[in-house]
Amino acid sequence: QERLVESGGGLVQPGGSLRLSCSASGTSFRMLTMGWFRQAPGKQRELVAALTTTSGGGESRNFGDSMADRVTISSGNASSDNPNDTVYLQMDNLKFEDTAVYYCYRDPSVGPRLWGQGIQVTVSS
Repeated sequence: QERLVESGGGLVQPGGSLRLSCSASGTSFRMLTMGWFRQAPGKQRELVAALTTTSGGGESRNFGDSMADRVTISSGNASSDNPNDTVYLQMDNLKFEDTAVYYCYRDPSVGPRLWGQGIQVTVSS
């Protein structure tokens, strides 16, 4: 069964950092895009960052406006023998307004988007 497992969330003080991880398992088709959305209470889900594989084996990155200058997204792509993938989201200089549930997603080359269950990030002093 396909699934995404997220880790690395928690409580952090303003100005601190967190690194979220998302690992795919049970996937059958290669990854096109993996990334993160977030949803704060009472707000719509918004893109944080995404990483897309390009032709020739390269990668392109896309960032939402809210954290573009404070996040880095990177991948731990699997070998050709293992279609599973991992993506990391490094978040720095966190602010109170970054408090949200962060959702990992994966777009395969074939089939629908897969979502993780979400992981809580709380920025509080």
